[in-house]
Amino acid sequence: MWDRKELKERGKKSLHRNYWMTVLVTFILSILTGTAGSGRSAGDAVSDVLTESEGSITDVIGAVGTTIFAIGILFLVIWTIVLLIVRIFVSNLFEIGCMRFYEENTERKAAFGLIVEGFRHGQYGKNVLTLFLRDLYIFLWTLLLIIPGIIKAYQYSMIPYILAENPNISRERAFELSKEMMKGQIWEAIVLDLSYIGWGILGAITLNIVNILYTSPYRQSAWAELYKVNRQTVLDQGEASYQELPGFTLEYN
Repeated sequence: MWDRKELKERGKKSLHRNYWMTVLVTFILSILTGTAGSGRSAGDAVSDVLTESEGSITDVIGAVGTTIFAIGILFLVIWTIVLLIVRIFVSNLFEIGCMRFYEENTERKAAFGLIVEGFRHGQYGKNVLTLFLRDLYIFLWTLLLIIPGIIKAYQYSMIPYILAENPNISRERAFELSKEMMKGQIWEAIVLDLSYIGWGILGAITLNIVNILYTSPYRQSAWAELYKVNRQTVLDQGEASYQELPGFTLEYN
């Protein structure tokens, strides 16, 4: 079993080895999981209501308010669908690339170009489906009550790292290996995340500046170290082979 303090210390060293690049990659990852945009104006619909309404001023105001509310709801639904599509077809693929960056950064200064790894190697469709199913399963388990969803989220937390290391691994095997890596470790992983609460509070006080510049890249670096430990464990136990988890080449270095 890994030691949390040692894991975080190694993560801190990885962060400091390539600080600004790690901060940039983490910032991009956070942006991609919460993209924002704008919708079309509701001016035309409001104008129609004002033109066609023959009632009192109160009726006109009420009709305008109802129209704006309806357009707002429609916009919210459309925007949610857009965000979901971006998440499935773009953000999840960058997640794989960012995990590749963090993994390589544990050993050497990783290159920024690694963040597009999820789009390469001819495995785009498989990667999309694998991470879509991961998100779907977590969502469905969350519907049963929050706790099962949290457990599944941790069970599947190694999937992006596995796909980053071996783009050709099957979807079923990626799920299986992730669950094997996290067997008996979910509570320890939760405690690892909880250990960053103090930094999170400091980040809130500083309007998220500390989170961007330190807490988030620090946590991601520690989780990359956790993956390394779990990877070696399943290899040593014979639960996985070096063909399945071959390590990394120096392709970008």
